[in-house]
Amino acid sequence: QVQLVESGGGLVQPGGSLRLSCAASGFTFSTYIMSWYRQAPGKERELVAAITSTGGSTKYGDSVKGRFTISRDNAKNTLYLQMNTLEPEDTGVYYCCANFNDWGQGTQVTVSS
Repeated sequence: QVQLVESGGGLVQPGGSLRLSCAASGFTFSTYIMSWYRQAPGKERELVAAITSTGGSTKYGDSVKGRFTISRDNAKNTLYLQMNTLEPEDTGVYYCCANFNDWGQGTQVTVSS
């Protein structure tokens, strides 16, 4: 069965950086489109970034373009999200998603001074 375990969240000041990781198991990681979503308190879950199976193409939500970078290491079955120039509006629970169908448990990111 698909298992996705996120890590790397925490508290960071505005303008800071974090790198999230998602360890995947139970499926052929290298064949799946992978993505990151986030959900802020009182808001709907939204797409942050997505990446094709080979990593050759990526897509970003408008609010994170130029600040976040999604990447993957198919040899390590791991998905990453590098987040730079963080803003308070980036606060939320970040979820790893496989094939827009299976979800991890989420990791909390809080951007606050």
